[in-house]
Amino acid sequence: MPSTFHSIETAKRSLFTQSAALNTTGHNISNANTAGYSRQVVHMTASSSMEAVSLYRSTAPGQLGTGVEFNAITRVRQTFLDDQYRNENTGLGGWNVRFDTLDKLETIINEPSDTGIRTVMDNFWNAWSDLSQDPQDITNRKIVKETTLALTDALNQTSRQLDALTSDLTSNVELKAGEINSLLSTVASLNQNISRVESLGDNANDLRDKRDYAIDQLSKIANVQVTELDTGYQVTLGGQQVVTGNAATEVTPDMLETAYASGTLTGGEVYGMIFSRDVYVADYKQQLDQLANTLANGNIEVSLPAGTVLPEGTVLNGVTYSDANGNRTLNDNLTVTVQGINGLHQLGYTVNGTTPEAGGAFFTSTDGGTITAGNITLNPEIQNDPNKIATSMRTDGTGAGEAVVKGNNSLALIMAGMKDTKFDFGTALSKPGTVDDFFSSIVGQLGIETQEAKRQTENASLLTQQVDINRQSVSGVSLDEEMSNMIKFQHAYSAASRFMTTFDQLLDKLINSTGTVGR
Repeated sequence: MPSTFHSIETAKRSLFTQSAALNTTGHNISNANTAGYSRQVVHMTASSSMEAVSLYRSTAPGQLGTGVEFNAITRVRQTFLDDQYRNENTGLGGWNVRFDTLDKLETIINEPSDTGIRTVMDNFWNAWSDLSQDPQDITNRKIVKETTLALTDALNQTSRQLDALTSDLTSNVELKAGEINSLLSTVASLNQNISRVESLGDNANDLRDKRDYAIDQLSKIANVQVTELDTGYQVTLGGQQVVTGNAATEVTPDMLETAYASGTLTGGEVYGMIFSRDVYVADYKQQLDQLANTLANGNIEVSLPAGTVLPEGTVLNGVTYSDANGNRTLNDNLTVTVQGINGLHQLGYTVNGTTPEAGGAFFTSTDGGTITAGNITLNPEIQNDPNKIATSMRTDGTGAGEAVVKGNNSLALIMAGMKDTKFDFGTALSKPGTVDDFFSSIVGQLGIETQEAKRQTENASLLTQQVDINRQSVSGVSLDEEMSNMIKFQHAYSAASRFMTTFDQLLDKLINSTGTVGR
């Protein structure tokens, strides 16, 4: 036999349940634009009916329902889509940084342009060509001096910019380590809070959303793997376990460098930074260093014209040229191998003084070490006195009466032809090539790598967006759907209210009107 107030209880349960559904709908609508939020749903179930089977079962037919109740409020989320999104996001983070670095390298190399290294190299060769037409003209000598300084300054500046980019990438790794630690601390703290809330039997939906959003952010910085344990998320970053329960391990830049070197750090922004620094920037710096050093000291073959008078004690192809050997003056053209512009410049004579003065090294380093793009410069002696630029390869007289033929332009002509002369760049090219060819290969390589990085970045972005769209179709808040739910729950609430009002009227009639007939 049901209670007299049975229907009031049924209506009350309906009011409570529909109210919870409306509140949840309002919560969803409020967070429609909240990053990382997953829509929540109220799980409704029919409450236990009356008159269950028993020894003393009532003879009333059927089972009488007792209304509705909700047993949980859960978020809609698919772990598979989360994992897929994080994998794609890791790739996107890495390619974004690599493309950005290559884009900066293109700006540093600045080719093709009217102000890049190629232009100052052309000016350098042209200045030698002009000097060969009038080797005694001081104006042309000063132009050779200034164009050489412009070339070395361009190489120095490019090298400094590459060093600055290297330092910037290293600093960014340190900054990302700090960002990682902040997110790991957040995940560990949320693990603790979620465990405390859910130990009471509730679902910590909003806290779980915050934790997953922190993992999403981590996935862009470095490759992460997540395992859910009883104590919360166990997080592995770059192959190293960094979060277990409420404990987070501090990540240092050295740890990230070690993970990269061991091959466990395979994606994300940090991977892109270290890869860009150690592969892209280091490679282009090495190639520019090689260009500068080869220009100064790389092996080249030159043909010395008959009549050339070599400086006393010159050694070429294992042969010493001296007055004692009587072979300083070449009777025929001679093809020899010399060590770059420096070696060639030392075969000629300056126009200083009355006695022959052999040319010194044309290029030197500012620090006295091996010549690189960062330290190459014009010999300070030539900077101070352009007349120390060697242009002649002829002398008159012998012994104390020997004098330089200052109007001779043999060396200047050979120097002007160095633009088309093949230098030995070692392993960088399969065969010797011109300086212009080598620099063109650098520019071409940079262009191809940038184009590929751009393509990969666009592909990674599209894949990440596609997975995120799939994830949002499951977990995201649809305002249209929520509005429909709100109307549905509103009508259900109104109907339950009307139902309660109706039974209130029935009870009022029963209680206040029964037994009053005949009074």
